[in-house]
Amino acid sequence: MANLKEVRIRIASVQSTQQITKAMKMVSAAKLKRATNAIIQLRPYATKLKEILGNLSASLEGSSSPFIQEREPNKVLIVVVSSNRGLAGAFNMNVIKAANNLISDKYSEQYKNGNVSIVAIGKKSQDFYEKRNYKVIGNNNDVYSALSFENVTKITEAIMAGFKKGDYDRVEVIYNRFKNAAVQFVTTEQLLPLPKADTSDVKVSNVDYILEPSKEQIVEQLIPKSIKIQLYKAVLDSHASEHGARMTSMDKATENAGDLLKALKLSYNQARQAAITTELTEIVSGAAALNG
Repeated sequence: MANLKEVRIRIASVQSTQQITKAMKMVSAAKLKRATNAIIQLRPYATKLKEILGNLSASLEGSSSPFIQEREPNKVLIVVVSSNRGLAGAFNMNVIKAANNLISDKYSEQYKNGNVSIVAIGKKSQDFYEKRNYKVIGNNNDVYSALSFENVTKITEAIMAGFKKGDYDRVEVIYNRFKNAAVQFVTTEQLLPLPKADTSDVKVSNVDYILEPSKEQIVEQLIPKSIKIQLYKAVLDSHASEHGARMTSMDKATENAGDLLKALKLSYNQARQAAITTELTEIVSGAAALNG
């Protein structure tokens, strides 16, 4: 009977876990819908901004903007966008692993010289790099409590001010780019200096526009805006990817709990059958002894 009691306890535990994972999956699905709407609404704007910069790219050559000036990358800043919570499969470790690979493959010399800094957006990456004594700048874990363009812009402006001052010569951002609930791509993009517009995936117009104010002034205004939009888009992408990954992870956990529950119920029935058989054998044996 002790075995039966133990199996019953395990069944109750797995059933409770299954209910929790189902609930978490439903919560993540609801949050995923809102997060997906946010990134889908931003992408056309970001694409159009990229298209405009592509059409005005000739003006970038003589621009005095400090945010497009190429420098030898002696001091590097890596922006790692993760989440505050776990239970999302390999979501956080994938982006951290990509950041570590970037540092070891591309910026190993800078790291040896102590010239690699980290800006972590999300508690998981913040904790990871702080525990390993990386040079982590600031704490941005609260950004997901009120995720907005204004709050992300504060982070971007601090990064831009550091770049302008010469605290770092190159800034790269690593995040999970959202495709759908089941698929996210770890993506690395150069944030600063602003790379020349890649017009391969945007429509570049040959129309000769009449611009007011001048083309140069428009470009000067668009460059900071483009940088802010780029980081905001990365955070929104990561936010949607997080909920997609968690929903998928909880769905798999629910499925695994169901499989385990079936196995435990089978084990319980076998143990119960064995216990009944033992009791019947004892009764028959006792009755035979009394008759004897």
